[in-house]
Order: sequence, then C-alpha cells, then structure tokens
Amino acid sequence: MPLLDHFHPPLLGTRHWEAFHARWAAAIADALNDVLPDDYFAEPQVHAGARIEVDVATFDNTPAGGGGVATVPRVQPTLAPADMVLPAVFPPSFGVRVIETSSGPTLVAAVELVSPRNKDRDDSRRAFAAKCATYLQAGCGLIVVDVVTNRHGRPLADLVAVLDPTREVPDAGPLSAVSYRPLRVGEAEQIELRIRPLTVGASLPELPLALNAGLVVPVDLEATYQDARDRSRL
Repeated sequence: MPLLDHFHPPLLGTRHWEAFHARWAAAIADALNDVLPDDYFAEPQVHAGARIEVDVATFDNTPAGGGGVATVPRVQPTLAPADMVLPAVFPPSFGVRVIETSSGPTLVAAVELVSPRNKDRDDSRRAFAAKCATYLQAGCGLIVVDVVTNRHGRPLADLVAVLDPTREVPDAGPLSAVSYRPLRVGEAEQIELRIRPLTVGASLPELPLALNAGLVVPVDLEATYQDARDRSRL
C-alpha cells in the first residue's frame, strides 16, 4: 500500500495527521507484541505536548463526616525566584516504547514517528535529536520514521551531528526510515545505522529494532502502515 502525503491536500484539511500517527504507533506496538519474547512488551506513547502541568490537589478517599469524600489540598512549597530561565522546546511525541520486565521494567527500544514540529525550527530539531541521542546513549535500539513532507529538516543529519559532528551524512533524501543499533564490538562501542529512503507513492520497508542482549525483532512499516490506513479508512 503506497505511502500517502498526510501533510498536503487532499488529505490536509480533511484528515488530521496527528490521529493517523497515533493509529500507526498503535499498529506498530500491536505488531511488536506479536513477536516480542514473553518478558518484553510494547506500548504506544502519544501525547500532544510535554507533560509539565501540575495537579495542585490530591484526594483523600477517607469518608468525611457527612459520608462524602473529603478533598485535601496538596501543600506546595513557596519557590524562590529562579536564578536563570532557559528557553525550551516541548514538542508532541508519537511513537512506541519497548519494555523488558525480567529484572524490573526497563526501556530497551523505541520507535519514533517524526512530527512537523521535529523538523521545523532549529531549536525543535536539536531537541528531537537530543531525545533520540539519549535513547542511543542508554543502549536502546531505535527506529526513526520520517514521512513529514511539509518541513525541510533532516532528522538523520541532525542526530548524526549530535553523535559525531565530524561524520559525513549519507543523502537519504527528504524522507527516510532509519534503524539505529547500539552494540559493543570487542572494546569498541558503536552504533550501526540502516538507512532507507522513503518516497510518497512507494511501499515502506521492514527494519530491525534492536533490543538488549543482542536480540533483534523486525518492524514491518508497510504492514503496520496498511493496518493504520485500513482502520482509518484512508
């Protein structure tokens, strides 16, 4: 099933790319759960922005004197004025996390679906590259899928610039899917990249997602994209 352009007409204005990304993330998680070992699970992680809101009230379920439920406000500390304020970027996130449970819940891999915000301004691009680098520097496998056609950023180049600023980046075109596999070879630690250019109107590839302990599972982007399209009636 060919890749559609979700960011220009005719889909733009009639369908929301956010809804499709959420559906695709769920399809990838479902497909991974079909092939992951018993002590692993995948779950979609989708949110429209950073989770920085703070709920200032908590609830005490002890019945009040009248038989109702009493509400007890949470005591908040009084903060001193900040010594410094830095600009920040809290972009939306669409993806999948793979958790290993044998020794307690541990994040071992992730799939990131690029959003337009991840490709627009320099600060947004740096923030997304830093997020992906954090996964890799923790030894997590990673796949980054970029089907955003209305922005010109290159997430592959941005991430390579964080990991190795001296390295020349292969030209993967404006859209790409990249598998990153952290591993140790002898005494050397390194990251393998498997780069697949994407094209609107063409099919999507299958890529390996590396887990810990040397395990690798396939992520069939074409099958999961088709499932998301079918369920979205596209």
